[in-house]
Amino acid sequence: MYLPLSGKRALITGSSHGVGLAAAKLFAEQGAEVVLHGNANMADADLAVREIGPRVLGAVQADLSMPGAGRDLVEAAQHLAGGKLDTIINNAGIHWATPFEATDAEWEAGWAGILQVNLMAVADICRAAIPGMVERGGGSIVNISSRAGYRGEDRDHIAYGASKAGLLSLTKTLARQWGPDSIYAYALTPGWINTRMAPQNAAGVAAAHSEIPIGRMAEPEEIAAMCAFLASGACQSATGSCIDINGASYVR
Repeated sequence: MYLPLSGKRALITGSSHGVGLAAAKLFAEQGAEVVLHGNANMADADLAVREIGPRVLGAVQADLSMPGAGRDLVEAAQHLAGGKLDTIINNAGIHWATPFEATDAEWEAGWAGILQVNLMAVADICRAAIPGMVERGGGSIVNISSRAGYRGEDRDHIAYGASKAGLLSLTKTLARQWGPDSIYAYALTPGWINTRMAPQNAAGVAAAHSEIPIGRMAEPEEIAAMCAFLASGACQSATGSCIDINGASYVR
């Protein structure tokens, strides 16, 4: 049977649940070996290891809100992968509120936390992983951004939108600067995804659906499928692309 990810070894951040877990399962099904990542929820990550089976090389705990955690995560993942880590799916992220009307201290702490997890940690992960990819002849990086990186976000999530816009620029720069080294970088810009980060009450779900022309949120498996396609190398000329997966709720 043809397995498009056979022989690849991937680090998937935030893979104890949601999109990251869906990606880990699909990557394993398509022949890749995967390193999982969890934060405080390592019980969920350990469960995922058992569910996915022998194609999991291990699970690493890392709190990406801490400076330097991204570098440490890559080092641990490379060790588990025997030095051969050719695919990174940067999925971990937070959607904290940073209200415009917050106190100065709350505002500054919120921005610092959001930027650290959603942007700085991703930059650190890429910086730590790319030299090894170059040495081994190339690799793929998929960064999960958001439609908010293009259209902006509501007044309570200003920092979130800014962090995701920065992630788009980071992706484009990686693609432009390391393309000659066969490093391919892509960003995905979903809207609402049917995970625990989405609205959970009936009114919130209805409001989310009302702004999506296809009438529903994206499923984690849809995001995972695009990650797998891009990681397969089937369309390397798409490097630098930012791909919308939001049910036409934001069309550029």
